[in-house]
Amino acid sequence: MNQGAQVCTCDLDPDAVTQTQTAQPSLKIDEVDVRDETALTQWLARSIDVLGGCDVLVNNVGVAGPVGPLEQVSLEHWRDCMAINIDAQFIACRAVIPVMKAQKSGVILNMSSTSGLYGTPNRAAYTASKWAVIGLTKTLAIELGPHGIRCNAICPTSVEGDRIDRVLNSQAAVTGKSVEDIRQDYTAGTSLRRFAKASEIADMCLFLASESAAFVSGQALAVDGNTETYRLD
Repeated sequence: MNQGAQVCTCDLDPDAVTQTQTAQPSLKIDEVDVRDETALTQWLARSIDVLGGCDVLVNNVGVAGPVGPLEQVSLEHWRDCMAINIDAQFIACRAVIPVMKAQKSGVILNMSSTSGLYGTPNRAAYTASKWAVIGLTKTLAIELGPHGIRCNAICPTSVEGDRIDRVLNSQAAVTGKSVEDIRQDYTAGTSLRRFAKASEIADMCLFLASESAAFVSGQALAVDGNTETYRLD
């Protein structure tokens, strides 16, 4: 919005919707459960109607998924992770592609992760979903390029905030390590030795959506401070 864009977004948490709307009155935000195909599809249609089209889609919805050895992961939790991390991206892309084709332009940005580039122990569902995001992205880049539509995946490292704090607590419970030790395990694997800031991920989105990235498509771009190693035992 600071760049002059009209933005529609959604969240599952009603409190987050209220707080965000209060903080940014010009933002159109609604409460939507992206696991509900009908609800998500209807929200996307309303948003496209409000905006009069869709120039940029940022598929940023995600969940950490179950933490633990694969043999302890239930099919229910596996499917829930997939429904949020990859199915919702498929549904959103399916909704905006006809609009972008009619415009003969558009940018799709799918949020993957460094877990989409490396294996991650005790995070099988999350890792599999993020690899799927990259596969979806590369396929769409091929399909949509002739229509003037670019598609890229962004692969952040851990991003500072409540979400990664919950992941660290879950990982500590599984491994028996302290939360601080787990944090150091994560940051030690990157050359810059820290987590990303949310603003740094947003900056990559802005770049990829801009004309400065007019010839960038089909890429999985890491915003990770250079991952050197990626193994947490």
